[in-house]
Amino acid sequence: MLTKNEVREITDRIKNCKIGIIGDFCVDIYWHADMTLSELSRETPHYPLPVTAEKTSMGAGGNVAANLSALSPEKIYAVSLIGDDWRGMLLRSLIKKSGISDEYIIETEGRFTNAYCKPMRHGISATVYEDPRLDFENRCPISEETENKVISYLRELAEKVDVLCVADQFRYGIVTDRVREEIISLAKKGLTVICDSRYNIGKYTDCILKPNEVECWRAVYGNDGFINASEEQFLEAAKALAIKNNARVFCTLGDKGSFVTDGKDGVRVGAKALTGELDICGAGDTSLSAFSLGITAGAPMEKAAALAGLASAVTVKKIGMTGTATAEEIEAIAE
Repeated sequence: MLTKNEVREITDRIKNCKIGIIGDFCVDIYWHADMTLSELSRETPHYPLPVTAEKTSMGAGGNVAANLSALSPEKIYAVSLIGDDWRGMLLRSLIKKSGISDEYIIETEGRFTNAYCKPMRHGISATVYEDPRLDFENRCPISEETENKVISYLRELAEKVDVLCVADQFRYGIVTDRVREEIISLAKKGLTVICDSRYNIGKYTDCILKPNEVECWRAVYGNDGFINASEEQFLEAAKALAIKNNARVFCTLGDKGSFVTDGKDGVRVGAKALTGELDICGAGDTSLSAFSLGITAGAPMEKAAALAGLASAVTVKKIGMTGTATAEEIEAIAE
């Protein structure tokens, strides 16, 4: 675990860091409905949801960017896609408000902006009920023209940043096979690249990889066997992934901490003990952002992993939101 002084030293250095992020940004929208105000519709046999409050934030890769912003690096550049719709305008506004450069945000005609819309019902009691979420996720690959623009932007960005963070989340997102090849090429040329991917972590080589234990297992052994795997077997999978992909691996283990390895040696990093109600939504995004900035600030992998663990411990205590962790909040819970 990091001491308060170690946290302060790393986060102070972060203020001089320039970092880029490429990923699948979306808008998280919460619609809070007060059902005590609902009246039966005259036209249909339904009780509508009377929305009395709307809250919006950046989600998916955008939540990683928001967490990067919370740690106040000198500059953040984002490479992502928005549609020519109202959600795109909203997402660009949220990006700018977070102090993130939007010069590499690509507006794509005819493609909608990804969004997760969550209707939340409030009634007489304190119980809050979440209706089925409305997901706006593109199901078609991006065009070759857009793909070429992304690759051009990546090459330009590589000259401006110390580290590139990759948040590869959607099946038909910004990181196509050609874009991934460019990311790997930049890593081979010397750019520090840190990758998180829900489906494709095993396709990235010569980078720093940030899978959770199940993603790590699947990248090495496929879909079978992880349910009954022991902790030691997950750690061996992380080592195997590092060797297989010529990579360094930061494997998160939930409330058991994390493991960093170059394939030969490995270091276990403990987790902050937590009590009370927890909300793990977005914890992986917080971990990726804090780890990436720790590496950018020159911290060794095990200390960057410890910083990531503390940052996640801050956000999981923020109930009902995909929260962020500031340097002050992280320092407050350090030893």
